[in-house]
Amino acid sequence: MRTLSLTRSPRARGAALAALLAVVTVCAGDAVARSYPFGPHTRSVNDLGNQFVPFHARLLDLLHGNAEPGLLNWQSGFGTSFLPDFGTYLGSPFALLVGFFPKDRIDLAVYVVTLVKTGVAAAAMAWLLTSLRQGRGREWAAGVLGGAYALCGWSVVEAVYNPMWLDGLIAFPLLCLAGEWARRGRRPVLGTLLVTLAWVSNFYTAYMATLGAALVLAVRLGVEEGTARERVRGVGRAVRTVLVGIGLAAPVLVPVYLGTKHAYPGWTRAFAPADWSDVAARLLPATYSFFSPALFLGTGALLLACALAFHRGAPRAERFVWPGLVAVVALSLQWEPTHLLWHAFATPNGSPYRQTFVLSGLVVIAAWTAVASGWPDLRALLGGTVVLGAVAAGGAASELVTAWTYPLFAAGTLAALGALVLARRGRYAVLAALLLIGAQAGQAAATTAYADRQRLNRLDDYAPWGVRQDRQAAAVAGADGWPRYRTDPGLEQSTANDPMLVGGEGGAYYSSHTPDVLTRTLLALGAGWTSNGRSLQSLDNPVTDAVFSVGARVRMPRDPHQGWNLPDDRPVTVVRQDAPPLVTVRPSADAGRPGRSPFRNQERLLGTDVYTVPATTLTAGDGAGAEDSGAYDYRVRPGTYTLTARCPVGSEVYLWAPDLFGRARLGTDGELTDFRGELPGRRAVMRRIGTSGGPLSVALRVARDGTVPHEAVGCLDRGRLASAVTALKRTGAMRVSVTGSGVRAELPPGSTGVAVLAAPRIAGWRCDGRPAGSYRGLVAAPLDGGRTTVDCAFRPPGLRAGLYAGAAALVALVTTVCVPVVRRRRGRTGPAAAAPMHETPERLPV
Repeated sequence: MRTLSLTRSPRARGAALAALLAVVTVCAGDAVARSYPFGPHTRSVNDLGNQFVPFHARLLDLLHGNAEPGLLNWQSGFGTSFLPDFGTYLGSPFALLVGFFPKDRIDLAVYVVTLVKTGVAAAAMAWLLTSLRQGRGREWAAGVLGGAYALCGWSVVEAVYNPMWLDGLIAFPLLCLAGEWARRGRRPVLGTLLVTLAWVSNFYTAYMATLGAALVLAVRLGVEEGTARERVRGVGRAVRTVLVGIGLAAPVLVPVYLGTKHAYPGWTRAFAPADWSDVAARLLPATYSFFSPALFLGTGALLLACALAFHRGAPRAERFVWPGLVAVVALSLQWEPTHLLWHAFATPNGSPYRQTFVLSGLVVIAAWTAVASGWPDLRALLGGTVVLGAVAAGGAASELVTAWTYPLFAAGTLAALGALVLARRGRYAVLAALLLIGAQAGQAAATTAYADRQRLNRLDDYAPWGVRQDRQAAAVAGADGWPRYRTDPGLEQSTANDPMLVGGEGGAYYSSHTPDVLTRTLLALGAGWTSNGRSLQSLDNPVTDAVFSVGARVRMPRDPHQGWNLPDDRPVTVVRQDAPPLVTVRPSADAGRPGRSPFRNQERLLGTDVYTVPATTLTAGDGAGAEDSGAYDYRVRPGTYTLTARCPVGSEVYLWAPDLFGRARLGTDGELTDFRGELPGRRAVMRRIGTSGGPLSVALRVARDGTVPHEAVGCLDRGRLASAVTALKRTGAMRVSVTGSGVRAELPPGSTGVAVLAAPRIAGWRCDGRPAGSYRGLVAAPLDGGRTTVDCAFRPPGLRAGLYAGAAALVALVTTVCVPVVRRRRGRTGPAAAAPMHETPERLPV
């Protein structure tokens, strides 16, 4: 009966309408753009393809039992902390939906998760609106406005390829609802759990949503009747709800926070406010920009919000307070001090308007306030139309306006006006609803389709799972030998997180939490990167493979989806090599700093000299010498150059040119090799370019200004490398067992010196009960007292403190529940205890 009554509830029907409107509209827009899964165009742009799909692929493997669970992610970056990544990218309960899909449908799984989050955000907002004010008979309008909120420009233009941000879209109405309950003194447990859910799902957008919910609560306390004491008590309950809720999330939040503190710095940007004409233009349909707030909501919601100040049927205070709050928050997006407040006092690396969804939610609340008190009259609609027209005119000078913008805006405005006039008259309610829904869906679908196409034109993109990934995953699985050795899925990657996408245990890794020590360690060894050091690429090098116990390496043809790649018809191959165990023994600890030459740094980490590093000469295409920029580099500009040197006959030639954007060829018949460096954002990886016959000549085609190091060439002696590997195997661990939280190794009797684990020495490692040491960036444990076993365990920094905070918050939550119960029971027993002795007290219930 309870379920039946819920489905008959106008509030529930409004929420369902909102969810349906949002999901169908997004699908329609993607279908118009012929975007995946409705057409041939990939939707995996930017971080969606590079981060979110691979991270969800790892979660899918965990749910299917195909990956080792634990606090460590052994697949990426040669072993990284998983809890910060989980809390940042996978904390949402909706992420678990990927478990219902097979691995080769991971792109579809992430799309479904995105749709579900969008629908839930719409339903949550519709539910909130009818909780703030009932609006009897107009709940369907709350559904349309809830859909408008979930279809705001921020959602369909930006958050759609950052699905973790959609958790913030859900969090804002839920946190407002928790604040409303706190104001009324209702549902303290559920309100607290909503806060916990929001902060665990995505702490970053939850922080912004919490600020927005605090503003809504302040308005509600100001406009609703009540004494000063009642208002203070409401604020106290709200603060308690937030603090206890965040405390319950602390076991995830504290490791995530410390993960950001231990991460490589990445980009730093100064805030620059957007032009106000661009801000106005982003309120309109079919506009796109990365550095202006995506404020589109649909003309129906905007018209109602603009009409509120002229609506004589609405409460007088709310007619001006809500529009005033919207204006203040809009201004706060453009002022640097408040911009920093919204973003936790750090300008983000990408879009600087990530808090836009809060402003969109406030506009929708203002629009509902205009509806809940009665449909606006003609005076209010006229005033709202004038204001909305003035805002639209303000965007006319913006270059963001397209040929579709104003026709869509005009059609939507006319449809919304017609719907509101019909609704006001109380006739043709179905037609009014269809007009309002149609205006919202049409404008949002067009904006979605336009954004789909613009993202493909402006951002990097990645192919969904296909034949390439099938072959790569099969090759990795066939070569698997973990933990005896690692299998690297290869340098010619499909995404920056291939090890999580297709399997294996490689060096590639891209995250907001890429450890500083990992980036600096691989930098010293000649690794390449993008995203200013947070997206590390695999090192296809036999020396580093020996150091990191890579016994099998998949070699893929170049990804044909990337237009800059040369055609490549090579087959998928697996290269195997003899590799030392994960734990090796070195004679003594080496705390020396890495030098400039990655060839020498590799030798020091290996423990044997294996390279010849010859002097080089660089000449320009006209025969003139290249400009020498100092002690280390030649400066090059677009053109052709020749790099000459001499290597021992038969040695393998490696070229290290991290700032080179162009191609290199050894001799006249060598293969062209790509180098995509452009420091500091991109760093080209050290690459093998051929085999030496003695004197060598490397032809360089330079596409952009850059530098080439004097010591750019290294000549590898494979015989010396084989001897070094044999020695490391002889003295290394006889047996290694690996879990999701540590490593145990059994060493040969009489081992002395230092045991080195082939994993970056990130914060959190302890060996034999003591903080682990570092051997040139790797985990190390001194071998004293003739020990033959080494036990190293990993615990993410902040996990223990987070657990303590979570336990304290749980006690506080239980106290919140128990204290009122005790008080009620005391109130019941009080009169009986005070009764005269000659009277018989009433029997009390147990």
